[in-house]
Amino acid sequence: MATLLFMGPLLADDPSASPQQAIEKAQVLEHKAADKDPAPVPKAQTITPPEAQAVDPVGEKPVDDTLTCLARTIYWEAKGGTPADMQAVAHVVLNRLGHEGFPDSVCEVVKQGADKKVCQFSWWCDGRSDQVQEEDRYGAAKEIARKVLNKQLADNTGGAMYFHDRNVSPQWAGKYLKTAQTGKFIFYKPREGKAK
Repeated sequence: MATLLFMGPLLADDPSASPQQAIEKAQVLEHKAADKDPAPVPKAQTITPPEAQAVDPVGEKPVDDTLTCLARTIYWEAKGGTPADMQAVAHVVLNRLGHEGFPDSVCEVVKQGADKKVCQFSWWCDGRSDQVQEEDRYGAAKEIARKVLNKQLADNTGGAMYFHDRNVSPQWAGKYLKTAQTGKFIFYKPREGKAK
């Protein structure tokens, strides 16, 4: 984790890193995830560490591209957690893609319910600023987002589409199958594959 925390600023300064190229690659990878394409990502199509870190380097840009939406979700939902917590949050977002009841893009998944003020990911409609406060933790979140999009990290949630903090017991949890837990969260998926 220490390596991840200190990589962000160094990689963001790489002049060969193209934020636009990373954004385009992330969109392709997002579509593969929505289509549930099990094929590994060819090396030429993977987002590199410098490319990922060049996108929204200090966490103040609009939240409107795949990589930024995923990284900010990881950051705001799990920034105080372990890399496993952060990885699991990323997988919940990707597990929702293309699944009945959920949108087909990362940003739409993250922002789902905002129009009714019942966001699936609380950070999106909590009324607070979405700008990053800790650049090192955001760098770590972007690295995890990059690896999850590249299919370089296994789904440590068992296919979960829902999660909650281990310190709470939401009423909805009993409707779903518990699939995994990390130090900070408990994860669930729908019974019989039906999202609600």
